[in-house]
Amino acid sequence: MSQSRQVRPFGIRDKIGYLFGDFGNDFTFILSTMILMKFYTDVIGVSAGVVGTVMMAARFVDAFTDVTMGRICDLSRPVPGVGKFRPWIKRMCVPVAAASFLMYLSSPASWPYAAKVIYLFVTYILWGSVFYTSINIPYGSMASAVSPDADDRQSLSTFRSVGATLAGLFVGVLLPVIAYQKIDGAETLVGSRVTLAAGVFSLLAIACYLICYALTQERVVPEAANGERKSTLQVLKSALHNRALISVIAASIVMLLAQLTMQNMSGYIYPDYYNNSRAQSVSTVLMTVGMLVAAALAKPLAARFGKAEVSAVSSAFAGVISVITYFLRPQSVWVFVGLQTLGWLGLGMFTMVSWALITDVIDYAELQNGVREDGSVYAMYSFARKLGQAAAAGLTGWLLTAIGYMSGSASGQTPEVQGGIFTITTLVPALGFFLLALVLGLWYPLHKRQVDENIARLKEKHAAKD
Repeated sequence: MSQSRQVRPFGIRDKIGYLFGDFGNDFTFILSTMILMKFYTDVIGVSAGVVGTVMMAARFVDAFTDVTMGRICDLSRPVPGVGKFRPWIKRMCVPVAAASFLMYLSSPASWPYAAKVIYLFVTYILWGSVFYTSINIPYGSMASAVSPDADDRQSLSTFRSVGATLAGLFVGVLLPVIAYQKIDGAETLVGSRVTLAAGVFSLLAIACYLICYALTQERVVPEAANGERKSTLQVLKSALHNRALISVIAASIVMLLAQLTMQNMSGYIYPDYYNNSRAQSVSTVLMTVGMLVAAALAKPLAARFGKAEVSAVSSAFAGVISVITYFLRPQSVWVFVGLQTLGWLGLGMFTMVSWALITDVIDYAELQNGVREDGSVYAMYSFARKLGQAAAAGLTGWLLTAIGYMSGSASGQTPEVQGGIFTITTLVPALGFFLLALVLGLWYPLHKRQVDENIARLKEKHAAKD
């Protein structure tokens, strides 16, 4: 690959623009993790086990759509003056926002049960497997085209994570305030209010995507496709022999198992266990503080000790906090919120460097195979993240069904069910955190010294071509 000469230098404009890209992504993604299961169990009237199964089944569709979109990105020609990946952000921002809004219409509550499940499946596939894929794969792949410099890419990873954190703050604070209403002394989710919130967030998502498109600049021009390009099957076979990619995929799956279980269960632990949905908003604010602290620490610590090393230690710390929370079982919701915040701080370190890790993997794959396949590698990573999302959604739904959670119960949950909700909220994330620490510490091969060597080798290779 080569660099275009007549472009402005990389700077804060690119970082802010890239931040807004994930801000847009997470206006629909975080909304789905926070409220979709709760909406379909308590408002539409579908069992948690069925909702979780539908979410997991959708991921098998992603096996095809993610990889296909990655190959489309790799084999497409750059648009002159725009780039290879940015055009997709402008093309798909309205469809993904509209598909998200359709998932939260409350009218299916009166439909036959089978029709409810079909509507959930179709709209969820349309949003997650088609339109979200068609904007998220190009957006993530674009990081390696914005700059070839490793420090710049780490900055983009951090700013991307900050964008997701700010979206989480915005959605997490406003959603409980808008969506819940006190009815007969109990916190109750109101369908029409969820629909209103989804509409507002969809419009904001479109605005954020357009800001990302306007502020970012692709500087790295990929080599033209030639006979060395591999088929999709060859790319997949190469991936199976790429230890760095396989291990970072495993890390992503277990990380999302922890993170999304915490997010999914926040819709149950606060209103059903502590009977305080407003505490969910406070928890989101403090979670954001923890993530921003992690953002400030991530780059200097990663530069000093290595991205994988720092992430492994911080993940183990988050696991310990989750186990302590389980055994303490605090009666005060505010003590619980404080412990959750510490857990988010531990998780935040991996979150801030995760996108830089995948650019390290792309570099590693180029050195192994001699061809750079940004879109395909990122697509496989994205698919793995969706497997983690599916595992979290499916596991959460099945566990809620197993403990006897009653969808839309007007009388509240029994003490046994409440205890089960607390156990799921604490021990499932703990398992994910400890597995993440083991994968990054013992399996993932690209620790600091190896990453530095790979970057030096690629610089020599590209300098020789130039």
